[in-house]
Order: sequence, then C-alpha cells, then structure tokens
Amino acid sequence: MCIFSRPVISVKDTQIFARPTGAGSQFLAYQMGYESAEENAMILPLPVSLPAHEGSVRFIDLKNYEAFFLDLDKGFPYKSPVVSIGCSAPQALNADGSMLEVFEVGNYIASFVPTLDDFSRIDPRFSLPKEAWEQVPQYLDYGFAVFQLASGSSRPHPMAFEFETESKSVYFPTMHIHDGDVHEREDFDHVLYAQHAGFDSVVHGYVNSDVNDKSTGLVRSKHVASRFCSISKTEGLVDGNLLVHRKVIRGQHPNQDTEFFAAGDPVKAAFNMRPLLSYAPWLFVVAACAWFFRRRNRIRKA
Repeated sequence: MCIFSRPVISVKDTQIFARPTGAGSQFLAYQMGYESAEENAMILPLPVSLPAHEGSVRFIDLKNYEAFFLDLDKGFPYKSPVVSIGCSAPQALNADGSMLEVFEVGNYIASFVPTLDDFSRIDPRFSLPKEAWEQVPQYLDYGFAVFQLASGSSRPHPMAFEFETESKSVYFPTMHIHDGDVHEREDFDHVLYAQHAGFDSVVHGYVNSDVNDKSTGLVRSKHVASRFCSISKTEGLVDGNLLVHRKVIRGQHPNQDTEFFAAGDPVKAAFNMRPLLSYAPWLFVVAACAWFFRRRNRIRKA
C-alpha cells in the first residue's frame, strides 16, 4: 500500500506483515523506502469494525526493532545450486471539535481517522483531496491510520499497529496513490508476510525461498517464527509458534488491496502430516537398508 498525501519522487522495497488475532482484530506492520520533496503522510485504509472510534487502532512502537523485516526474511533460507551468484503533529479535530488523539510512535507522528468525513478535520497536507477519495468508493466504510513522514530520502523503521476488524481475510493495504490519481495498474515492489494457523495446517515441507507451497500459493518459512524472529521485540505482533508465509509482488499489477484467505482458526493449527511426507523417500531408503542388513545377518547365521 502506498497512498501518500503529497506526490512522492519514488517508493521502493515495500514490506508488509499481517496477522489476524482470532479475537476481532488484526496486526499489521509496514515499512518502505521513499523520497519526497516535502513533508508527507502515509495513509493506510483499514477495514475496521463499525462504528469506528478513536480506540479502533492501537499503535505499536517498533523503533527498537528496525531489523524486523530483515529477520522475517531469515525464515526463508535460499538453497543455492552447485553454481550460483523529525516532524510536527498534524492538526486533526473530532466531530465534536476536540483534537483527534495524536501518538508519538517511535520516529513517527501517527493518528487514526475513523471515517472519510474526519479527513475534513485534519491538516490538508496530510490528507487527499475529495476528488481522489471519490475514485476509491470501496473505502467509504474504512478507517485510516495516518503516519506523518519527513521530507527527503529515507527508510524509517516499521510502522505497526493493531486494528479492530470483522474481516475474515488477512488484509494487506496495497492500493497505490502516489500523485493524487488512482491508476488502473501500478508498479509493485512488495513483499507480503502473513501468519495464519490455517495455512500452517495444510502446507507441505519447506523447499526453497522462491518455491510456493502447492496448498497455499505462498512460500512457507522453514521453521516457526521464534526460530528467526525476536518475538519479545515485536510487542505481540508475531506469534512465535506459527510459521510465516510470504508472497513477492513485483512489476505491473492491478492497483488494488491484497487479501489472503485461509480456513480454520487463525491462531491454532490443526495437526499436519504433510511436512512429514517430504521425508518419505528417505524413510523408504532407511527401511530398505535395514531390511537388507537384517537379511544378510540371517543368511550368515544360517
């Protein structure tokens, strides 16, 4: 997702993590590199539970875990072939005239805008014109997390929060608006990470960092998250007992949000025999060798 309140020179290497809690909310973390000639704002549309209120979002400070996405990437080791190669707070008002609550979240100034109408009560620099919102009517009932960004070229630490939602999908805000207009197709440079126990319940064994699991269409991590991620630093964002599932989206694609769907409980995986099946050929070889040596010993004793 790359909705900016002002035109940007460039956006690259976007990474998003999402995990439903199974208790009416979803965690989301977002990081990207950008270059902007002026102060800007990242606007993240969210399918929040209605009616939305200021408490619908809880911001999480990941300033002390700038390497969060680098650690997630470690969960997908590549098996090589034999030959290889500072800001001021936005001005925002509630419908009753009071200020919307503003949060200092690490190096960000952040706030939650419960409805599209509330953008009329936020500093115009950190919103989109009405004409732009009219091009995306799917956001009519959404809430919006707004993160103020400094001008210049930067890759700030991940933005993170938990939001109340009734959505059954794992939701990723990937709609692009970089210049005030909504284009049918856009250039993507995204890596999406998801946790959902429903995926863990059906995946096969780990193959490689670029091989999709045939049951999910996503690449599964080799181990559960606690093996490659500092769980305590994520402030509850990541479930250390679950796998992580990844999708890379690069190049020209339809300009829309992304959703993953999985069956079952999002936090409790069912017992899954499929990863063990990847060891079946080796088990057959071991069993054959054991049979051979037992037979040889019988022949020698005869």
